[in-house]
Amino acid sequence: MENRGGKYPQTRQVLLLFVLLGMSQTHAEPGRLSVVEETLSGALVGNLVKDLGLEVVELSSRGAQVVSKDNKLPLLLNINTGDLLLSEPLDREELCGSTEPCLMHFQVLMKNPLQILQVELQVRDINDNSPIFLEKEMVLEIPENSPVGSVFLLESATDLDVGPNAVKNYIISQSSHFHITMRVNPDGRKYPELVLDKALDYEEQPQLSLILTALDGGTPPRSGTALVRVEVIDINDNSPEFEHMFYEVKIPENSILGSLVITASAWDLDSGINGELSYAFSHASEDIQKTFAINKNSGEIRLIGYLDFETTESYSIIIKATDRGGLFGKSTVRIQVMDVNDNSPEIAVSSFISPIPENTPETLVMIFSTQDKDSGENSRMICSILEDLPFVLKSSIENYYHLETEGALDRESRAEYNITITVTDMGTPRLTTQHTITVQVADVNDNAPAFTQTSYTLFVQENNSPALHIGTISATDSDSGSNAHITYSLLPTHDLQLALDSLISINAENGQLFALRALDYEALQAFEFHVGATDQGSPALSSQALVRVLVLDANDNAPFVLYPLQNTSAPYTELLPRAAEPGYLVTKVVAVDRDSGQNAWLSFQLLKATEPGLFSVWAHNGEVRTSRLLSERDAPKHKLLLLVKDNGDPPRSASVTLHVLLVDGFSQPYLPLPEVARDPAQDDDALTLYLVIALASVSSIFLLSVLLFVGVRLCRRARAASLGGCSVPEGHFPGHLVDVSGAGTLSQSYQYEVCLMGGTGTNEFKFLKPIPPNLPPQFPGKELEESPTLHNSFGLFSDHN
Repeated sequence: MENRGGKYPQTRQVLLLFVLLGMSQTHAEPGRLSVVEETLSGALVGNLVKDLGLEVVELSSRGAQVVSKDNKLPLLLNINTGDLLLSEPLDREELCGSTEPCLMHFQVLMKNPLQILQVELQVRDINDNSPIFLEKEMVLEIPENSPVGSVFLLESATDLDVGPNAVKNYIISQSSHFHITMRVNPDGRKYPELVLDKALDYEEQPQLSLILTALDGGTPPRSGTALVRVEVIDINDNSPEFEHMFYEVKIPENSILGSLVITASAWDLDSGINGELSYAFSHASEDIQKTFAINKNSGEIRLIGYLDFETTESYSIIIKATDRGGLFGKSTVRIQVMDVNDNSPEIAVSSFISPIPENTPETLVMIFSTQDKDSGENSRMICSILEDLPFVLKSSIENYYHLETEGALDRESRAEYNITITVTDMGTPRLTTQHTITVQVADVNDNAPAFTQTSYTLFVQENNSPALHIGTISATDSDSGSNAHITYSLLPTHDLQLALDSLISINAENGQLFALRALDYEALQAFEFHVGATDQGSPALSSQALVRVLVLDANDNAPFVLYPLQNTSAPYTELLPRAAEPGYLVTKVVAVDRDSGQNAWLSFQLLKATEPGLFSVWAHNGEVRTSRLLSERDAPKHKLLLLVKDNGDPPRSASVTLHVLLVDGFSQPYLPLPEVARDPAQDDDALTLYLVIALASVSSIFLLSVLLFVGVRLCRRARAASLGGCSVPEGHFPGHLVDVSGAGTLSQSYQYEVCLMGGTGTNEFKFLKPIPPNLPPQFPGKELEESPTLHNSFGLFSDHN
């Protein structure tokens, strides 16, 4: 064979794409195919339909594929015809060496149901190697007195071919002294022997040269030659003899180099140089010569190459002991190699599926096979995975295993599993092989979006600009990919009064909420709606959350004066008796603000007055009081300009103009009794008592009003007569006493007696005299509590023209 030992084609394993869980029985006897070595790629090796009795439709429907345990299978399967094609040329000598027959084992794997067919491929030998002599020149020392018919061993030729193509015959060049005979050694190989046909004569011819030719059995035959040089020596009549004609020894395959294998001893009855022996291998193959060496003087055989039980289990060696006279003796040494556990288990993956869906129960993940090149207990294996994983490992046939899930997986709990498959043999020491795979869990849409909050409260300042971003809602989805892509939307509201589409919009991608128009706190202080989050899975899942929008007040409304009104044609005029004490309540300015909070907190300030030191304004309740006693020099009319300001930022304000008319005296008898100051802390405890008192007071006031009405009319007539300037008209007179107790903006009770000019036909005041209540000598200066509500005040009179 040309280029022998150059390239070694590699066989390849065909991976299974998918194998169902069904299992079938294998054939009892393996099928056998054959192919001639060195056949070109693409050649037909066999047909599974014809050779194994399978159907073409069955191959396609069951997904038939060919695999081998060592992943070195040079075959391709045409699943449509069942043809097995050669993927690359095969070299029988490289694959099997001297082993005959040369068999390659592989399996035909069938899916649905699972069936494994054992098939053997025999690689047939061709005559592509010539016989070769390891020694190109052989020297024989033959005593001259050797008798006719003496036999002399010659080195045999080696031929890598086997069977008929191995060495079949030896011939020697024409000679009158010798001829060739062939023998068969214990391993079945033929070796030549030189037979003496005619006695030698040292003095006549001390040396002979012969050409030894080895022929194989091929057609045409191949040959190899070697030179045989015969040295004729003097008489030596005793041949060496070994102690044993057959030696047998066992040696572990992991023996170190230089280890002594055996010592083969021989002796010779001759003396002198004819009794000196030398030891050598006879008919040793190249493999033997690379593995063992013999000491030519002592006969010790030592290890010079590494042993491998999986490659060669035994060696048969012929040892030759030769004396100086050329006589020899031979013995056979059989060396048995003992297996040790020096090969770790191997894992061959046939099928692997990843990712796998998270909600599929009992899913097939992987199919693989194991092997161990050792033998006996050293080749027995156990296979396992960690117990805390949701996977189970099941054994099949012929060291095949399949890995599947125990049940449905949850990607949200764990999206990836690293599974380590451990294969341990039963040898000593035990050897272990681990193979790690990563199984990805594919997501399915089994989780609805979840909002980060069940409800959201957003705040927006009124008078906002349109399209203002007021807040963001957010939802998460435990799924992945499109199953986790969330879109947001506004859900329809059940409030028919709320035009949600004109108020709010939402960004469907990021959940940002925008106010579509300016909001007015005074018109709409709060509203709520629901927002939906929907993923893009199939089917889509969704959830919703409540969103409350609170409109924050801005100081966009100025204070509005309720009393005194500023938009009337005639200004209001307040009457002030000249006998008023300092702190006398002239009037109370009542104002409101449509805003809320601190934007509606009002304060009052006196900006301008006809007599600056005469009046003062309480800042918190708007009460206008006198600051000192009145004198005759004070003008009869006064004009006050007040400012009402809120507490906003920036503050807003309104102005109030008051007219005050100084008058002389009111009747003291008409003054009501001063109210006793109430303790606010006792209000809650005396609520029931107040209700009872109120009921009794209503009845009493009714009776008192009748008596007062009669008494006042009589008193008016008497007082008018004494003053001389005021006459009481005859006939019916409208009520002139107005009780403003507890009403409007005045915090105390006052009564006014009004005397009208008689006969004028007008309502011009003649005088208006207030009857103040009893006040303490010192004005307390305590600010009265501000009342946020508006009270009607009808006890204040103005001058109408």
